[in-house]
Amino acid sequence: MTVTDPVDTAGSGNAEQPQLSLGRAAARTIATTTKSVPQMQGISSRWLLRALPWVEVSGGAYRVNRRLSYSVGDGRVTFVTTGEQVRVIPPELGELAPLRGYEDEEVLGELAGRFVQHEYQPGDALVEFGHQADQVFLIAHGKISKAGPGAYGDHTVLGTLADGDYFGEGVLTSADGIWEYTARAITACTVLALPRSEFQGVLDRSETLRAHLQNHVANGELDSNDHGEAAIDVASGHDGEPQLPGTFVDYDASPREYELSVAQTVLRVHSRVADLYNQPMNQIEQQLRLTIEALRERQEHELVNNTDFGLLHNADFAQRVSTRAGAPGPDDFDELLSLVWKDPGFFLAHPKTIAAFGRECNHRGVYPDSVDLGGHQVPAWRGVPILPCNKIPITETRTSSVMLMRTGEQDQGVVGLHQTGLPDEYQPGLNVRFMGISEQAIMSYLVSAYYSAAVLVPDALAVLENAEIGRVD
Repeated sequence: MTVTDPVDTAGSGNAEQPQLSLGRAAARTIATTTKSVPQMQGISSRWLLRALPWVEVSGGAYRVNRRLSYSVGDGRVTFVTTGEQVRVIPPELGELAPLRGYEDEEVLGELAGRFVQHEYQPGDALVEFGHQADQVFLIAHGKISKAGPGAYGDHTVLGTLADGDYFGEGVLTSADGIWEYTARAITACTVLALPRSEFQGVLDRSETLRAHLQNHVANGELDSNDHGEAAIDVASGHDGEPQLPGTFVDYDASPREYELSVAQTVLRVHSRVADLYNQPMNQIEQQLRLTIEALRERQEHELVNNTDFGLLHNADFAQRVSTRAGAPGPDDFDELLSLVWKDPGFFLAHPKTIAAFGRECNHRGVYPDSVDLGGHQVPAWRGVPILPCNKIPITETRTSSVMLMRTGEQDQGVVGLHQTGLPDEYQPGLNVRFMGISEQAIMSYLVSAYYSAAVLVPDALAVLENAEIGRVD
């Protein structure tokens, strides 16, 4: 009989070891698994909802009373495009100051037909400083920089013009002016131009147009302050007993009212699920939690993008600027701060736009600081927090917008609107109402969120447009 050594199976890759203890798969059949609550990738930080001060709107509508302001149109010219041909809509010529209030559609149509379309490439000069001003320019598409001489002979950037902007309207009232700046294309541009000679031809044949321009030159602009509000006459620096001016503060006779908007959905849960599968987590509560998260995401999206009360659509056109060089940089953020200089609250930008701003700062050797906001370290520029918001859209051409706002009623800023104390209220401004059980044993809950936003005065909100986030230097 031959005695052999025990077989060492530990080092063998082929031999199977006999199972010596209970396996994991079998053990899990009698174990309670530790599990998380249902997760949802669509939940964001929703900084806008957290940073806005919310005003109670008990009557369902919020009226913004302002001083009387003199304003015409939206400040930008609108065009129609047929293939590569661009035409200005005749009534839109009323945006030009000399033609405001002029309503002869036949004459406006003739003027619109005399505009000539031009294409410019980056770097091309449309007009040059010191040359005779003899054309009116309407920018259909593209970006143009205006630069003029500074105090010490150097060149100073006076501003950036983009789609819908115009310049040279003074040509309509004077044939002897000169260009006080150089306008140069930053991007490829499509521009409509009206020569002074073409305008003069229409002017010579239209008595109504001549009368309108004569009245415009004689009366000038309405008596208003730098913000377009009806002026308040005040005397100062006088001595003795002069006659003091009498005045009153005129109000806007048709103030805007913001009605609360609503986001709603019907949550359905089968009664069998609610009865049998409520441990260790309540199924209705978890379904409701995720539904509310989706409603809050939609609420923030509407506050940014809604065409009626959304902030991107309610920024005054005088409070909109375009980037100077394409990518959002320190100069552009400083320009926003010059528009909302009275106690700015925070910037709001898409995360990709914030990254583009960071790259531009790195390129220039500038490093933004950070501030503590509710226990979070967030980037800041000039001490003003830069908050992310993925609801700000990115266009197909990889451009986006940046908003800067002042907030609060006391500071005449931007405010959120909601109503609390709703029936069956679950969260402030949000209620959940049981709708009953269907014949299929499905329970239904109506989940509603009521909200809106208001810009109390125009200079509370500024928007940086056409910020290129995919630019490669």
